Amino acid sequence: MKKLLLAAIMLAPAVLPIHAQDAAPRSTSTRATAESLMRAAKPTLELDTTMSAEQFATWRKKMGEGMARIMKHPAAPVAAPVKVAEAQRDGYRIERWISYPLPESAVAFYVLIPNGVTAENPAPAVLCIPGFGQTKELVAGERQGNFDLVGEPDSVLRKAAMAVHFAKEGLVAVSVDNPSCGELSDNGVADYVTSSRFLLEIGWNYLGLASWQDKVILDWMKTQPEIRPDRLIVSGFSLGTEPLMVLGMLDDSIYAFVYNDFLCRTRERALVMNKPNQNGARFFPNNDEHLIPEFLTTFDFPDVVAALAPRPVICTEGGMDRDFKIISKAYEIAGAPENFEYHHYAKYADPANRQYLDSLPNGLDRNEFFRLANVDSPNHYFKLEWIMPWLHNLMAKDKK
Repeated sequence: MKKLLLAAIMLAPAVLPIHAQDAAPRSTSTRATAESLMRAAKPTLELDTTMSAEQFATWRKKMGEGMARIMKHPAAPVAAPVKVAEAQRDGYRIERWISYPLPESAVAFYVLIPNGVTAENPAPAVLCIPGFGQTKELVAGERQGNFDLVGEPDSVLRKAAMAVHFAKEGLVAVSVDNPSCGELSDNGVADYVTSSRFLLEIGWNYLGLASWQDKVILDWMKTQPEIRPDRLIVSGFSLGTEPLMVLGMLDDSIYAFVYNDFLCRTRERALVMNKPNQNGARFFPNNDEHLIPEFLTTFDFPDVVAALAPRPVICTEGGMDRDFKIISKAYEIAGAPENFEYHHYAKYADPANRQYLDSLPNGLDRNEFFRLANVDSPNHYFKLEWIMPWLHNLMAKDKK
């Protein structure tokens, strides 16, 4: 009997008395408890802008190691991609290839090769990663579902067709699908949620898979005779900026980056966008495909962009000047302040129209967050007006 009583005491949950004189406020809300735990779990590799150049190099190494640990890319070799179709377009040839990043998967991508680019005359290349809900066909300027490249391309050259825009500038351009979208959807349904949850259940995550698929293609690009492996650019739009950051941390050979989205501290965004609706419900600002265990307790987006230094980066859709100052300081420490360029949305281009905050207040809804973070979400698009001049300058420097 005594043994049973002792076992019951050991298994019973601890009950701590709550005293009125306790300094720390307490809440019955589990949501509040979870938020409190998140606030306490500050990023362990947050950038210290007072570090020396030597310390910065050590920090960058730790950032790469942390990213590799979180992304959990497979170590096994993959099968070589296979070309399955090609067609001539105005000023370039487009090819469709199939890659095999996992034994269970086949991942198609397009390669746009400008006229005149050959093994004897190789060109810089750019990996184009689309945003949420966008397909590799949209990015490559092709008709949806025309996987065999039969007939004409899309009749409209859209701003989102970044691969075409880069090819018109003489770069080899590769367009990919994000997992769960386009040709990688399930029965034509872009179900990000289910695939993300399966991946989380097995200890992986959506971004780990997305960046792995893109890395396999990027590594293949380095082997192609028409491509200069020392002049690889990664261009990400919206959701595509996330695998861009992963690739940048894992591959120092990448030459430059196009970050086409607003920049924010995702951890802060999650913590302050907690205003209840009329029914009292609060929403989490990130969908399942953005959930990456340990990411936000290791680093945040501005830290990762800062760790891309000293390589050229352009950010095209603003954010908080606080974060851009941090990244600019990182580029100064790395000895290449000229290699970081950023622009705000037209609505906030005038400094007088921007908010200048060191931190965001608690209790925001989506619209309030965007206003305080200087984000004009209706004008979220691929910013050719900034990217192409930046590209011209980058290519001009390369020729000197």
